[in-house]
Amino acid sequence: MTDDDPFLWLEEVEGAAALDWVRGQNARSIALLEGDPRYPGLHAAALAVVTASDRIPYPRFLGDRLANFWQDDEHVRGVWRATSLASFRAPEPEWQTLIDVDALAAAEGCNWVYQGASVLPPDDRRCLVSLSDGGKDAAERREFDVAAKAFVDGGFFLPEGKQSATWLDDDTLIVARDWGPGTMTESGYPFIVKRLSRGRPLDAAEQLFAGTADDVSVDADVLRDPDGQVRGILVNRQISFFESERYLLTPGLLTIGEPVRLPVPARSTLRAFVAGQLVFSLEEDWGAEFPAGALVSLDLAACLADPAGVTPLLIHAPGPREAIEDVAATRTRLFATVYRNVEGGAVAYRFAAGEWTPTRLALPEHASVHLMAASDREDWVFVDVAGFLTPNTLWLADLEAGAASPVKSLPARFDAANSAVEQFEVNSADGTAVPYFIVRPKALRFDGAAPTLLYGYGGFQVSMTPSYAGALGRLWLEKGGVYVVANIRGGGEFGPEWHKAALKGERQRAFDDFIAVAEDVIRRRVTSPRRLGIMGGSNGGLLMGAMLTQRPELFRAVVIQVPLLDMLRYHKLLAGASWMAEYGDPDLPEEAEFLRAISPYHNLRPGTHYPEPFFVTSTKDDRVHPGHARKMAARMAAMDLSFLYYENVDGGHSAAANLAERARRTALEFTYLTRKLMD
Repeated sequence: MTDDDPFLWLEEVEGAAALDWVRGQNARSIALLEGDPRYPGLHAAALAVVTASDRIPYPRFLGDRLANFWQDDEHVRGVWRATSLASFRAPEPEWQTLIDVDALAAAEGCNWVYQGASVLPPDDRRCLVSLSDGGKDAAERREFDVAAKAFVDGGFFLPEGKQSATWLDDDTLIVARDWGPGTMTESGYPFIVKRLSRGRPLDAAEQLFAGTADDVSVDADVLRDPDGQVRGILVNRQISFFESERYLLTPGLLTIGEPVRLPVPARSTLRAFVAGQLVFSLEEDWGAEFPAGALVSLDLAACLADPAGVTPLLIHAPGPREAIEDVAATRTRLFATVYRNVEGGAVAYRFAAGEWTPTRLALPEHASVHLMAASDREDWVFVDVAGFLTPNTLWLADLEAGAASPVKSLPARFDAANSAVEQFEVNSADGTAVPYFIVRPKALRFDGAAPTLLYGYGGFQVSMTPSYAGALGRLWLEKGGVYVVANIRGGGEFGPEWHKAALKGERQRAFDDFIAVAEDVIRRRVTSPRRLGIMGGSNGGLLMGAMLTQRPELFRAVVIQVPLLDMLRYHKLLAGASWMAEYGDPDLPEEAEFLRAISPYHNLRPGTHYPEPFFVTSTKDDRVHPGHARKMAARMAAMDLSFLYYENVDGGHSAAANLAERARRTALEFTYLTRKLMD
């Protein structure tokens, strides 16, 4: 079932017939869920959490100031604003609005979603603001003057598209975008990088580098020293989702000469540029000395002089239950978060005399540690520390001094006094030990009657670390629900090998891991199939679809968010072709065979008793096509199988373009879970 699929018409995102079908399914499901007498209370609680004015205003460094993007019930689309560090430390900082997205959307009659700004150092006045219509990945870029707090008349403007752009100097951008027919990859991303000068039209931009249409994408980073001087331009040619070639350009080579290819492994990622060193994380072994998962550095000057003869330096090699997560550069230091058995810590590294010297930062234990912002002017970073029951605290670390102190804390969003967190391991089908967390009432009776929500992802080397979820706590944990997070293979919890173990034809391992966790919480009599629900989105939506079709008797509720479900056509839909290194190529018979075996869309069986799933997707999602959820639901309807369906007409890949939409989606999901698991 590929091109002869009877539901192909639902892949026409804005097609009249498809949207009529969507509106009909929305109306049916919303009437049921919002008609539940508990929905108004759940919605009010979710809205109160996501729009609370006492949230932490997470900052970014903007020159000698801090910037923050803020949304609340008054600013639903949000404001981009700035303050000083001294003011930020105060209980009520004095913010200066830079862009009011709600006002801009009203003035221009467009559902603008702010997607960040690229700032030109060292004065940090000029920036490119990214604005998306409805939350799509495709966005337009506009030049903005931070000091004037206004868009620049006649300034740089890049029309909507999936694109990248970075500043070279005041009057020059390095841009990768759709330059016309034949300039985009099969995955829908650009593969040609050009230099665009101020005042020149797009068609006058000068080409610097070209990949091929078979690549995933090509983009570029400008390498600068701490004072803003350009030291080089690094082009990243992504030949598959996990493999790249890197080419170095210097300003003198922009119009003539050949790019210098760096000798780094294809499965590696540029993480930072500091102290003249290019810092990479390795996703594969680099000889015997540098294992997968390690951080290494290359001297930029040596790369330019003799790239073939460059000798990498080891910064850190993780142990078997360890993984490096966030990495960033400050003025003179390298910062990294290092997880051991899915619990976070932080290390600062100093480069001197050809060596990297580590200093571990004193931060709370048994929690997640996430980098929020790094300064290129000072040796400062903001890090966020949180646990399942511990509200987020924002710390400011001085890496030169090797010290950190809390700056702001999130008030508790739910009563956690009667809850406990435990970590367990269970052996999967092949004997691999898989960890998972349980958040449960301290007084749990272990009689199999607890309503339990199990969450998983298991792909793209993304780690599921402890996090404080206020809405989940208020809507689920406070009501006696149990929450379980499975750290299955395919994720990055234990580095690249944990991810590789579930690639392509081994994807079933991730599914088996999740099943093992589900069976273990049942064996421990935490819950039972009657009271067990599961949730996951994107790649996690594929996981949910697989659980629905492979083990329907194990679950009572399945929330399938922005999912991949048709694994024989995923590569033909939006960005799907870029994920073939993760899943496999459906056009190759041997790979199509195992893809068909795991494809939820192709494994629905008439006459089988399935739990009634809840599909959640977005019309504006231009990453994972809404056709996956639409077609799966339509096929279930054709088999007379029950389901619920909600497609947000905006929202992008998050299925929520603003806080109001996020609160509604959350309330719908937990109304569904309450009906299924608590009733």
